[in-house]
Amino acid sequence: MTPSSRFKALGLVLPPPPAPIANYVPYVIDGDLLYLSGQGQREADGSLRTGKVGRDVGIDRAYDDARLTGLNLLAVIQSALSDLDRVRRIVKLLGMVNAVPDFAYHPKVINGCSDLLIDVFGDNGRHARSAVGFGSLPGNITVEIEAIVAIRT
Repeated sequence: MTPSSRFKALGLVLPPPPAPIANYVPYVIDGDLLYLSGQGQREADGSLRTGKVGRDVGIDRAYDDARLTGLNLLAVIQSALSDLDRVRRIVKLLGMVNAVPDFAYHPKVINGCSDLLIDVFGDNGRHARSAVGFGSLPGNITVEIEAIVAIRT
């Protein structure tokens, strides 16, 4: 199966690619690598899911937020490449969790994005990853994730 056919079989719908909220571009292509700027869990209507994980937001909701962030990353990939099938593999994720200081389950949260990418890209969705906690994130979002993607040129 191709990534696009897996995506459709999962019943997923790509949101519009989020517009940058500051002075940066959503992606850069250099050779056969696509670098994705950090994305958050923006809903299709533009609203953001917010809150501090471990205080306002539980692990299950934060996992869902990371999954939604993954959909936003896929929307940027689609915008950059015009076709998810051009992805050769997901190389690396950096997952940032807006968490209370004693929160210790960052990897469980970022699994929301990782699981989605593996569902869509199969073994080519398996990636290196960092999942870390931050004292705050822009707009008080719960999760921000950036990615490096190898592409077919």
